[in-house]
Amino acid sequence: MTIRILMTTAAMACALGAAPALADIKIGASLSETGPAAFLGDPEAKTLRMEVDKINAEGGINGEKVELIMYDDAGDANKAKTFATRLVEDDEVIAVIGGTTTGTTMAMIPVFEDAEIPFISLAGAVDIIDPVKPFTFKTPHTDRMACEKIFTDMKDRGFTKIGMISGSDGFGQSMQAQCKDVAEDAGVEIVADEVYGPQDADMTPQLTNIRGKGAEAILNSGMGQGPAVVTRNHKQLAIDAPLYQSHGVASKQFIELAGAEAAEGVRLPAAALLVAEQLPDDDAQKPVVTAYTDAYKSATGEEVSTFGGHAHDALAILKAAIERAGSDDSVAIRDEIEASKEFIGTGGMVTYSPDDHLGLTQDAFRMLEIRDGDWTIAE
Repeated sequence: MTIRILMTTAAMACALGAAPALADIKIGASLSETGPAAFLGDPEAKTLRMEVDKINAEGGINGEKVELIMYDDAGDANKAKTFATRLVEDDEVIAVIGGTTTGTTMAMIPVFEDAEIPFISLAGAVDIIDPVKPFTFKTPHTDRMACEKIFTDMKDRGFTKIGMISGSDGFGQSMQAQCKDVAEDAGVEIVADEVYGPQDADMTPQLTNIRGKGAEAILNSGMGQGPAVVTRNHKQLAIDAPLYQSHGVASKQFIELAGAEAAEGVRLPAAALLVAEQLPDDDAQKPVVTAYTDAYKSATGEEVSTFGGHAHDALAILKAAIERAGSDDSVAIRDEIEASKEFIGTGGMVTYSPDDHLGLTQDAFRMLEIRDGDWTIAE
C-alpha cells in the first residue's frame, strides 16, 4: 500500500477555480500503518497527517507549504528499504520520519546515511542511535533505558530474582539483550529466560517454566499481539509474581487486547502522555501532552498512544530545525536537528548533541500501573 498525501489547501483552491498551490517542502515517511505493528504505525501516520495539516493551515514552514510523502511498509523490512530508496531518488525529500519498528528502521538507515538525508526514527532499540550515526536520530526512549527503569522498580519492591519472556522480533530480541547486559549492575538475577514467536497464541509453557524457577517478578520484552497473550496467560495461570511489560505496548489498545481484568496491576515504563490529566499543573510536559491529546482525540475520535506521540515530537523537532536552517538543505537541517536543546515533547525533554542522538534522560520515563482498566502513575 502506498500513500501520497499533499497536505495543502489545494482542494479548496480548485473549488474556487484557482490553480492549486504546489508544496515546497517534501518530508518523507515510511510507517507500518498496516500489518502486525499497525497498532504502532497507525497512530503515527494519523498524527503526521494531522500535524502537517495544522502546519499548512498556519502558513507552512518559513512560509512554504509541506508535502508529506508517506508509504506503508506493513512492518516489512524489505519494503521499508525499497520505500527509503524511492523517497530519496524519486521523491527527493529533504528529511524522513519513520521506521515504526526496529527492523524497518535498521533496514532504512544505510539508505539515508549514504544519501545524507536526516532520518528521525520512531522505533525503540538502542542500536538505532548507538553507535551514533551522523544523519540518524530517534524520539522514543530506548529499550536499555526501559530495562534500567523496570529493574529499579523491581528492586524497590524487593524483587531480585527475575524471569524474562521475550518476543523473537527485532524489538523483543534487542530489549532481551539489553536487559541481560544491565541486570548485574542493576542488582537483579535473571533466573529464567524464555522466547515466543510473533504468531504464538499460547505462552503458558514458557510462563510455567518461569514460575518453576522461582522468579519473583516477570518482564515481557515484546510488542504487537504477544504481550497481550502473555498477560492473559499470566492471569489464567494465577502466577503470583507481578508482571511488567515494555514501553512497546504503551497504549490503551494493549489494555483492550489483554482485557482489563488480566491487565490489572501490570506495570511498565512510558511517557507522561498516557497520564496527561494526572500530571501536576507545574509539570513542564502537561501543556504539551494535553494539547496533543485533545487535538488527536478531536481529529480521530480515538485515544492517544505514546507511539503517535513519538511522531508528534519528531515532526516538531524537524519543523523547528528547518525553520532555524532557513533552507531546504538536508545537511543544514541535520545540523539544526543535532542542535536541538531542551525541546519539551510528549516523550520528555530532548537535548541532542554530536554524541547523543536520543536526547532523553531516564527522568523522561514514568513508571505506570494499570488500575481499573486505565493507566495510573505507579506509587
